[in-house]
Amino acid sequence: MSAPLHIARLDAQDAALSARWDAFVLAHPQATFFHRSGWMRVIGRVFGHPCYFLYAEREGRIEGVLPLAEVKSRLFGHSVASLPFGVYGGVAALNDEATAALEAEAERLARGQGAEHLEYRYLGETRHTDWPRQDLYVTFRKEILPDEEANMLAIPRKQRAMVRKGIKNELRAEIDPGVDRFFALYADNVHRHGTPAMPKKYFQALLDEFGPDAEVLTVTTADGKPLSTVLSFYFRDEVLPYYAGDDEAARDLAANDFKYWELMRRACARGLKVFDYGRSKQGTGPYAFKKNWGFEPQPLSYEYRLFKRESIPQNNPNNPKYQLMIKAWRKLPIGLANWLGPFIVKNLG
Repeated sequence: MSAPLHIARLDAQDAALSARWDAFVLAHPQATFFHRSGWMRVIGRVFGHPCYFLYAEREGRIEGVLPLAEVKSRLFGHSVASLPFGVYGGVAALNDEATAALEAEAERLARGQGAEHLEYRYLGETRHTDWPRQDLYVTFRKEILPDEEANMLAIPRKQRAMVRKGIKNELRAEIDPGVDRFFALYADNVHRHGTPAMPKKYFQALLDEFGPDAEVLTVTTADGKPLSTVLSFYFRDEVLPYYAGDDEAARDLAANDFKYWELMRRACARGLKVFDYGRSKQGTGPYAFKKNWGFEPQPLSYEYRLFKRESIPQNNPNNPKYQLMIKAWRKLPIGLANWLGPFIVKNLG
């Protein structure tokens, strides 16, 4: 008879346990960058949200993990999710027993906290066919070819011309040691779109927590003016451009296309295998941009266990009830918007 399975919670300050957790995540084929233990420290430290990083263990061996965080907001509701601020999440386990035990504990915990719903953000197939699902989002992932020129030629002709335009404009790409230039471009970009910015300290916390696995690349003109920037994550053999921003002059100079090409080119040189262009809402500009690069959308399985609500939440800019807020936000002075933004986005997740 096998030993019983034990469900426990990760202590973020236990370095040895965190290392075991991360070793499991690195080895599990369905785990993602957003399963890493560092998110517990970042989310807790920057946003103050309670985190419950559950793991299943048998005889000292981890058999499954489930990172969860609780977000409680009068405006956006009360949820427990895997994982707020991440595009992927859910259970990563070695067997059905561990999966079932982790999900049972997650539901017990969410109900006990009075949450309106429990959410899993899976990359890949649907796990709970009888649960309500959000079909608004897709992701874009594509193989990085081993040869640089082959990657260039794999970009559709029209978009490839934009990359070459950026090269002709003598744009430069630099790795930034901090987030100053990144935040200035990012905050300006989201303000133009009428949405609040994450706090600057959040991006610095990502660099501090994940070290070489979180990196800022900024594109400038030949004389050093910042035009476009991206904060990327590295996980196994993948690169994930995740947060981005640009100056209004970036489009005319093809700085955004050049930026992503430079990121892909560098990833190719490092021997990475997958370019994860990330999540986009269907029917939006970012969705079209990624399609124009030759990436095909892949559905994401966002599954909801509803406790105190009848439908899944729509906390995104496509929701008509936020349109007035978006229009008003664009008119705010950017300094005021950057001050107010963190109080709002911390509750979005």
